[in-house]
Amino acid sequence: TYNEEEEILERTIAGALAMDYSCHRVWVLDDGRRDWLRELTAKLGCNYLTRPDNAHAKAGNINHALDQIAQLETQPEFISVLDADFVPTSAFLSRAVCLFAEDDVGIVQTPQHFVNPDPIQANLGAADIWPDEQRFFFDVLMPSKDAWGTAFCCGTSSVIRFQALQEAGGFPTTSITEDYLLTLRLKQFGYRTVYLNERLSLGLAPEGLNEYITQRSRWCLGFIQILRSADGPFYANNLTWADRFSLIESFLYWSGTYFFRLASLLVPITYFLFGIRALDVELGSGLAHFLPYFVGHVAVIGWLSKGRIMPILTDVSQLLAMREIIQSVFIGLVKPKGHKFKVTAKGGDRSKTVVQWKMIVFFALFLFATLFGLLISFHLDPNRTLEDSSIVALFWSWYNIVLLLIAMFCCIERPRMRRAERFTASETVELDWGGKFIPANMLDISIYGMRVAGNFNKPVGSKVKLRFRGTDLNAKVARVGDQEVALAIEHSFGTRLTMIKEVYSGRFGSFFTGVSATSLGRRVITQLLK
Repeated sequence: TYNEEEEILERTIAGALAMDYSCHRVWVLDDGRRDWLRELTAKLGCNYLTRPDNAHAKAGNINHALDQIAQLETQPEFISVLDADFVPTSAFLSRAVCLFAEDDVGIVQTPQHFVNPDPIQANLGAADIWPDEQRFFFDVLMPSKDAWGTAFCCGTSSVIRFQALQEAGGFPTTSITEDYLLTLRLKQFGYRTVYLNERLSLGLAPEGLNEYITQRSRWCLGFIQILRSADGPFYANNLTWADRFSLIESFLYWSGTYFFRLASLLVPITYFLFGIRALDVELGSGLAHFLPYFVGHVAVIGWLSKGRIMPILTDVSQLLAMREIIQSVFIGLVKPKGHKFKVTAKGGDRSKTVVQWKMIVFFALFLFATLFGLLISFHLDPNRTLEDSSIVALFWSWYNIVLLLIAMFCCIERPRMRRAERFTASETVELDWGGKFIPANMLDISIYGMRVAGNFNKPVGSKVKLRFRGTDLNAKVARVGDQEVALAIEHSFGTRLTMIKEVYSGRFGSFFTGVSATSLGRRVITQLLK
């Protein structure tokens, strides 16, 4: 932890302490040197550790702790890393440690699941019908990499063999993506990383576009640093051919994907404004070559990803981070060393609408250039000779206009009023309004309350005693619906810890019901026209 709020840290610490594992110790590694956090850890009953400086950021923080742990009388067999906002379920350790039966397993990585929508989901109002961007990576790519032996550590929600870490000299500090580099370093000592695809921790996705872009540009820069180092695919090290191909493929993703997105904007603009024919093709020939590829590509990727990848929204997500990713690629190639770790901010006041004007202006320039090129070619200069390829450029331009409009809309960040995210639930609780306990069906739950089905004819503010999984809690009516009532739980310190343990137990789900292209398109159009 570095600068996160108490509310976020309390959840993670309480969840870590509540793990159903008979022999584990919890340490809070505070690079912010905060007295209130020291007091909170003492109150919760876990260990606290800080250091005099912030050298090497997150990796340095962990290495400082490893040095302290190595001096303990009882050293651990394994260590687990949790980011400040990732709350483990009770089964996290007991499930992950199972995969260390083979001595050459150095790291067990589990997926990252999020309790809140990412900025694209939130700003388009599509969290229930469109998964967060990381679902394709953790649900499709990582299992595939694991099958080829190229899965890698993603930092949080991982468990690492302590002996392997000692042999490798701790977390590497030559890249700001120290987690990925750790996997490559451990391979040089004969250890491998395996992937356990189970939902064993719940964290926060970046809540704003700035945080979203900061995180992804850091991942990109860190990877380019690895590529340029002695741990990269072009050097004599202990990497397999599969590892080397995987690293090259990742480089092509970071470099090729985002440069292609930029080229896709520029090609029709330069054609209509300056007559530069980067693509010179007749309509019939273009359709004959492109349509079979496009239909096949969409069908196969849609099948493999179970609908998690769709052309327009995937392109929008790439467009939003395009400028910063391209900058990171250039910076990493030219100057791979000496870059600071940029923390992804979590928490803070999200109750107001925030407009990312710089991003809107950037996309508006492309939008204006595209529209101006169309205006000149088809209206202002009627004598201009337009070739058959102009039809291709015309369709391409209109596609770019749609992408740019959606991207600009995503730059208007909608307020988030909830203190804690809700989970869907289907469980029986008991309510006592002053007489006797009666059963009620719970519809959803958060740390601060729950919604139950029924018409109890109670006004807002009414007191109720709530029995939830054997624990009696005091609550009051916060909102009344036709056939439901929302209850706010009256919190004490102990009550809050109980709710954290139960809500983050892994039993409850998100409101995401599945991908529907029709529903998603309708939702995006509705949001754009609001």
